[in-house]
Parts: sequence; structure tokens; C-alpha cells
Amino acid sequence: MAGEGGAASSAHHTDVMQPSLREVAVRTSPESPDVVGAPQAPRMIDVARLAGVSQQTVSRVLNRNAYVSRELQERVERAVRQLGYRRNNAARALVTRQTMHLGVVTVGAMQYGPAQALFGIAEQARELGYATSLVSLNDIDRPTMRRALDHLVADAVDGIVVLAPTIAAADAVEGLSASVPLVMFEPGVSDRERTIAHDEVLGAQIATRYLLDLGHPTVHHLAGPPGWLGTDARIEGWRRALMAAGSAAGPVLAGDWSAESGHEVGLRMLQRQRPTAVFAANDQMALGLLKAASELGMHVPEDVSVVGFDNVPEARYYQPALTTMHLDFMEVGRRCVDRVLQLIRGSGSMPEPIEVPYLIPRDSTARYRPKPGAGA
Repeated sequence: MAGEGGAASSAHHTDVMQPSLREVAVRTSPESPDVVGAPQAPRMIDVARLAGVSQQTVSRVLNRNAYVSRELQERVERAVRQLGYRRNNAARALVTRQTMHLGVVTVGAMQYGPAQALFGIAEQARELGYATSLVSLNDIDRPTMRRALDHLVADAVDGIVVLAPTIAAADAVEGLSASVPLVMFEPGVSDRERTIAHDEVLGAQIATRYLLDLGHPTVHHLAGPPGWLGTDARIEGWRRALMAAGSAAGPVLAGDWSAESGHEVGLRMLQRQRPTAVFAANDQMALGLLKAASELGMHVPEDVSVVGFDNVPEARYYQPALTTMHLDFMEVGRRCVDRVLQLIRGSGSMPEPIEVPYLIPRDSTARYRPKPGAGA
């Protein structure tokens, strides 16, 4: 919400336990103390009067209570913006016995999805007046994850969000308990009380079915690396769509999420399998595949149609512009914060489900046109 949370922040980097566990703490705090002689800052009662609601309703809106109507929420948010209201988080912490501090454990933050989710977490936390501390893990096992959680708990966080895009990270958290509420971003699983996720299986099905609906006899898959939950989810969705259509599933060739691997694997795929349609597990590998096709004298989409996944900002500027699946990873991050705050406050209500992935058709796909002597 505009008007909440301070902009002042600082960062520090600390070695924790082992070189494989690094912490980068980023804290947000309220604005500096009032300057003598400065105009009095707006109070909650001022927001309530302007919005025509009670102070209790203002508090509920600021705390993201699920039982406030959309109309009241919008009125309060307009009043907050108009007055430039900022909550006194120090006073609030004394009343609620909360530190206004969230911990985040992340794995694979260099990849597009986790990086966007992390940005959404930081943005939502800041808007709601919370500081954040980030622990970035390189080595993933249960002892390392245990130390990360214990470190954040010792740092007096109110709750923890774990970005766990790999099987190893998810397994490392499984069965571990923390003395504060914990929520996970876990790609490919169902959205549950303590788990936030896109339905990436459905997204892969939609991408594959789109190519089949264009008349392609089958769809080949350029997969992500083993060990990633998103890789498994997208392979599963691809296979389900082919099975439903009665189409054969060829061998899966895997890259490492990079454009370089998409180019290298794409050259092998295009030369050996001669596909007319390829579903790539992310947009960067699709970019490498487009270059491979060009080097082999193949035209996209005339000779081969390509669909990506993630809808990175650059996808529309690929040559040709890439048809891809859109997933709002920043919204995932925001929902992680909303969910952990609900658990902190003991709310049993579930937030609205995350928008399902949807296809953005562009210029890299076309209807299948058989060519004499061409294989599928």
C-alpha cells in the first residue's frame, strides 16, 4: 500500500557457520524521527475520518485482513495515499510483541522465477512496514537448511519464507520445524496453507496443447536441468498433453536454463529429431534454440514453431517475438508475504488463488504445414 513502510535501508554481509551459508540482511525501517517544528504527521484517526470508517477498519486494511470488503479497502488506501500516512512501527511492535522482521531463505536466486519472487517478497514486506533478512544457500542439505532457519529465528524474525525451487531444497525443509510461521514457494505443487505455487504442470499442458492445436503431429521438449521442481512439473504437463492427444512423446533433451545450453542442445535436437514444434522450459533456452535454428538455415515459425515459458521482459523482442507462457512470479512473492503474515496473526482464511499461467501468442508459432520428406 502506498504511504506505508520506510524507505531507509542498509545491508550487511556475514559468514554464518560455513562458507556455504551466506547472509545478506536488508532491513527497512520507518522514516527518521520527527523534526522539531515539523508539521504533525497524519494519524490513523485522520485516515479513518477521511475514509469515513472506524479506526478498527483502517487497522484491518493495513494488516491485510481478509474480511474487509474491496470497497472499504480501496477507500482506506485512497485516504492513506492522500494523507501520506505512515504507521509507527516501533509503537506497533510494542503493542503486538512482533519485531516487524521477516526472514527469507533462498536457493537458485539467479534464475528468473526465484529472482522475481524474491523481489516481490521484498517489495510487499517493505510496503507493509516489515524488514527482511535474506539467507542465500549454495549447498543444499538438511543440516544447512536447519542452520539457516535457526539463524533467522535467533535474529528474532516474526516469520520465514523459503524459496525452494529445487528438489533438494524442498526435501531439506520437509519435516523441519521452526518456532515461527514458515511458508514455502515450491514450484509444481498445489497451492496450500503453507505452500505458494503456480500450477506449472497446467502451464506446460497449455503450451503443448497450443502447438498440437496448430496441427503439429507431436511436440518436442527442451527441458530444464534435473533436480529442479519446475523441470519436473513442465515435463509432466508436456507428457499429459501429448497423452491426451494420442501423440508420441520423444526423448527429453535437457539444458541448464541458459541461452547457451538452449543453443547447444537445440542444435542436436534440430539435427537429429527434426521437430516441427518445440516447447522450451524457459525463455532463455528458447532464445538459444532460435539461434540454433537460424544457424541451420531453418526458419521460425515456417520450419519449426517454438513456445517458451516464463514470459521474460525481453521475449517480445526476440527474433521472431517469442510465443510463451506468462507466470507472475512477483505475485508469488507478494502472496508468500501475505500468507506468512496471516499465519503470524493466526488467521485461518486462505488468500485468493494465484492467477493460473496463460499463453501469450507471438510470432514464433504457426500452423503446421507438411513438407515432402520432412519428419515430425
